[in-house]
Amino acid sequence: MPAVEARRALSDAPGAPDELLENCAATRGTMSSHGINRPVLIGWFLTAVVLLLATAADIANLRFPDPDDAMRLMEVRDWLAGQSWWDVAQHRLNGNFPMHWSRLVDLPIATVLAVTRLFVSEEAAIRVAMVVVPLLSLLAVMTLVADMTRRLSGAEAARYAVLLVPLSAPLVFQLRPMRVDHHGWQIVLALVAVAMLVGRTPAPGREGAGQGAIAGLALAMLLTISLEGMPIAAAIAGVAALAWVLQPWRRDFLLGLVWSLFGGAVLLHAVTRGPNFWAPACDAIAPGWLAMLGTAAVATSVAAALFQQRQAAARLGGLLGAGGLTAGVLVLVSPDCLAGPFARLPPIVHDIWYVGVSEGRPLWEQTPDWAAMTIGLPLVGLYATWRGYRSAQGELRVKWLLLLAILTLATLVAVFVNRAGATANALAIPGAATLLLALLKRARAVPGTGRRLVATAGALLVASPGQVAAIGVVAGKAVAADDRPAAQSGLSPEKIGRGSTVAGQQRPSCEKVGDVRVIGRLPRGIVFAPIDIGPDIIATTHHDAIAGGYHRAPEPMERVLSAFTGSPAEARRIIMASGASYIAACPGLSETETYRRDFPQGFWARLQRGERFDWLQPIATGTPALGWRVIRPLPPVARRP
Repeated sequence: MPAVEARRALSDAPGAPDELLENCAATRGTMSSHGINRPVLIGWFLTAVVLLLATAADIANLRFPDPDDAMRLMEVRDWLAGQSWWDVAQHRLNGNFPMHWSRLVDLPIATVLAVTRLFVSEEAAIRVAMVVVPLLSLLAVMTLVADMTRRLSGAEAARYAVLLVPLSAPLVFQLRPMRVDHHGWQIVLALVAVAMLVGRTPAPGREGAGQGAIAGLALAMLLTISLEGMPIAAAIAGVAALAWVLQPWRRDFLLGLVWSLFGGAVLLHAVTRGPNFWAPACDAIAPGWLAMLGTAAVATSVAAALFQQRQAAARLGGLLGAGGLTAGVLVLVSPDCLAGPFARLPPIVHDIWYVGVSEGRPLWEQTPDWAAMTIGLPLVGLYATWRGYRSAQGELRVKWLLLLAILTLATLVAVFVNRAGATANALAIPGAATLLLALLKRARAVPGTGRRLVATAGALLVASPGQVAAIGVVAGKAVAADDRPAAQSGLSPEKIGRGSTVAGQQRPSCEKVGDVRVIGRLPRGIVFAPIDIGPDIIATTHHDAIAGGYHRAPEPMERVLSAFTGSPAEARRIIMASGASYIAACPGLSETETYRRDFPQGFWARLQRGERFDWLQPIATGTPALGWRVIRPLPPVARRP
């Protein structure tokens, strides 16, 4: 094809951009991937040591960062205990708790757990798996961002990219020990796809079909793990399509991406869903979504065949037509999915649970410190990536432009959905590391040791602004702790001002959800507990629970919320009907504080204030957690005739 041949001729010509870059790389031997392997491993090891020290208590006590991590562990343990690969229901929540999760994320956890428990106890093996798996995803993220940075800016900037990963709070949270849910692997897979698009230039005669296939397969895995990755997957695929509009020789990459995305999604869906392949769903890969991906692949191929030799405007028009057809198929096949998976939640579940899940809420609903830590690095990354684009030449300039487009879209997604902030932070690092290198070079030229140290510290803070917010949070908490009258109450500073007042005394608050686990010493039964506590109970005790924060089972959530926020009479009716043997909850946690604050006359608020009910027997927990045994009335004695 003329366009491809023209590019090949350009590549063979003296002074071509790619040749110039390769010659430049040859003069700097550290530009090779081997030149950054050691810094990556050193950076990862040091970061892992710091994270292990910081989370040692959580690891020892098996304190999960999030209820989803407890639930993920339960999914893996149930599978290893004999539950079917096809069955991802959680049978200890409400008897048969449906889940929309994928077994893909279970594989690395199950592998480490199964191997480790051959040599150590089950409890030790669990802790090893909960540490090793997230640290492996951390290593993958460091490797990918360093490799992208090296290809864009060189090995020296790549070393600073390794440094910036642990300085991003959203990234560290998703990649820290005990964080075994799916978010870390979604970040890794998004980076793989972006690295294939912007990190490598296909050799003449091979125009990127293989790289496109790798990118598409990574996106297929990302979507199979969780459909919440659809915005970033669409952003990456969309930028790849626009790259074809501007550079027709990228057609093979685009076609490799769309077809491997479709084919990979079909294959993974068959492997992970099996007998439920044709079951409809809006919150996970299902036939409707597969039809959309297949339409996208066919329509993109037709557009590429018809408009490859046309002007850019014609190619853009062809893509818009393909996009419209793809959207039309989704509307036709799965119209219910347009409203989203949360559209049918009961009002009380929507207003208390859904609105309270901060990771799914927009940036302006987050606390100011977390919002700053989430968006700071992406904003710096946008400027730095634009700066890299302006200063580059030839094909390197195009790569910076592609990264800038993806980072812009990822940042917009993060503004509206907070959980996407970690991926935006990761994509911002290549630009931020390049900027940091430039600032440090200027700082080294500053005369005077003191001024040079200040300039160096300033460069680090400019390139990693989330640390400014983090430092501010730590300082604010320290000042607040000093201002509290701790000596008057005898409580630790972090407990002052939290919990409830009982007979003029401050009731201590739970430090962690795990404080409620003491009920594990009681005979097995069903525990009626707040939504966020349910997964921890089933993961760490022999008890069953009623509900967890999973939208496919809104009725159990509605029962739990109605009981804790309603009148004692309503709570008694609901709890008795549930078959629960115990009630357990933790004062001071976000969910129970909502019950107490917003429903002061509700059942939980009255329990926390110390009110007694004749159908409940208090349980001495020995921790700030509160528990009661449910006293059921004796069945009536039949009268003799």
